[in-house]
Formats: sequence, C-alpha cells, structure tokens
Amino acid sequence: MKRITGTNSMRITKNNKTKNVKNTIKTIYLGADHAGFDLKEKVKRWLERKGIPYGDLGNQVLNSNDDYPDYAIKVAKRVAKEKTLGVLFCGSAQGMCIAANKVKGARAAVPFSIKEARLAREHNDANVICLSGWYYHFHKATKLIEAFINSEFSKEERHVRRIKKIEKLKI
Repeated sequence: MKRITGTNSMRITKNNKTKNVKNTIKTIYLGADHAGFDLKEKVKRWLERKGIPYGDLGNQVLNSNDDYPDYAIKVAKRVAKEKTLGVLFCGSAQGMCIAANKVKGARAAVPFSIKEARLAREHNDANVICLSGWYYHFHKATKLIEAFINSEFSKEERHVRRIKKIEKLKI
C-alpha cells in the first residue's frame, strides 16, 4: 500500500467554483477491479500531484479475473475503522457500491453529478464513492472526488435521524 502525506488546497464551493483553502485530509483509501483499474491509477497520480494522502488497497496489477467484492470490502472496512473516506472503481460502480454497503459503518454512493457527490456527504454522510471505469472519464472522476472529499456531513437532525434508521438495518 502506498501512502503519501500532504494537504488539500482545493475546496469546492456551492456554485462548483474552486478556491484555495488549506484543509488537512486523512488518508483516502482506493480500490479497483480490472474494469476500474486504469481510472484508479490515473486518480492516484492526480492525488499525488494534489498532495492528498491515499492508500491503494488493490488491485495492484491489472488482473481480468479479479472480483470487485474483494476490494470493496477491504476499502469499506478500512474507511469504517479509521473514519475516513474511500473511492472505489469498477465497471458500472454499482457492484462495488452494493458490496461496500454490506460493511457496518460504510455508506457508499454512486454519484452521477458534482451535486450528487456533495449531497452524498452532506445529507447521507457517505464515506465511500463508487465510480464507473466504463462511463467516467478522468476529468469527471476528479471533479466528483473533489466535491466528495471537500464536503462534510451537515449533521442536520433530519439527516442524522435517517442515517440512524439505516444503521439499524445492518445485520
């Protein structure tokens, strides 16, 4: 697993414009199967350029026979344990999302817009986003990740209440 340290200096505002803000970020954990591998590798280089710390939980090599649940579970467990964020990559992003949501404390979402990435954090306290290696190009992926990591849970009573109800569903 590769880790780098640094601070994030980009912050997405509500009108989707960026401004410079020094913001220390915990390690962001990444995972991908073969269908998301190339996008994950590009995102890793982007995170390095931004100085955002990350951990790559696999796959470390392109393997067309790997299975997405293996990486979804690794990332979701680490995110829940360390109370940090994760990004998962697979073909459609849906399978990774389903698998990650099986882990207690993990709340994964598949955002299709910057607004959805932001609202997943603000309203649902999502801690993992799942991105499609088939449908997302690098630029869109990085914009979604920026919106996600630069948003925080609102802690509004209605959102807290709803998340508590969801957590009770975990068996």
